[in-house]
Amino acid sequence: MTDILALNNVSKTYKLGQPNQISVLDKVNLKVRKGEVVGLIAPSGAGKSTLLHIAGLLDNPDDGQIKINNVDHTNLHDRKRTKTRRQDIGFIYQFHHLLPEFTAIENLILPQLADGVKTSNAMHRAMELLVSVNLENRAYHRPAELSGGEQQRVAFCRAMVNSPKLLLADEPTGNLDPDTAMHVFKLLMQLVRKTGMSALIATHNYELSKLMDRQVALQKGQLVEV
Repeated sequence: MTDILALNNVSKTYKLGQPNQISVLDKVNLKVRKGEVVGLIAPSGAGKSTLLHIAGLLDNPDDGQIKINNVDHTNLHDRKRTKTRRQDIGFIYQFHHLLPEFTAIENLILPQLADGVKTSNAMHRAMELLVSVNLENRAYHRPAELSGGEQQRVAFCRAMVNSPKLLLADEPTGNLDPDTAMHVFKLLMQLVRKTGMSALIATHNYELSKLMDRQVALQKGQLVEV
């Protein structure tokens, strides 16, 4: 089966002034196959955000290799890395980061326009996604007029609007109460399963991690199967 994401012997150390340094990732190896949803379990400060940033080409490792869809991106020019981020990777964070002056549907249309999609097609795709998460009646509301769960559902749709091959999520329901988190996360999983995309989802919520295909954990900079 095709590996959408492959991290090979990835290491990352942060220097805090001589001689202090922190080894966050130590020869990490991880593969996420096509259509697979992997849970990344680790407490705050363990390095999961660093791993996601490296996997999403937002940061560079000190050592190791990053392959997206079987293409080595480790030393690619920034322009090519940016193209891959825009077309092949979707990001979801703990906070929605929606543009406050635009409505929910406009927040989904803008990324498509930036990728050259026609306005009519962009509107159709945006509404299709909002319907899939039961937000069609909130399409023309701005983020401040939406609940926390609704804001995060819009953020999910925005991450998927350009049909990425890989979804990277960093505590995507960490800012929600437990009941809302479970409801919203199940909607996210339905979207992911429907599209057949791959996903790497960081969480410290073991109940949510059980909904994924398998789990890995970061322990002292190294990745282990759970």
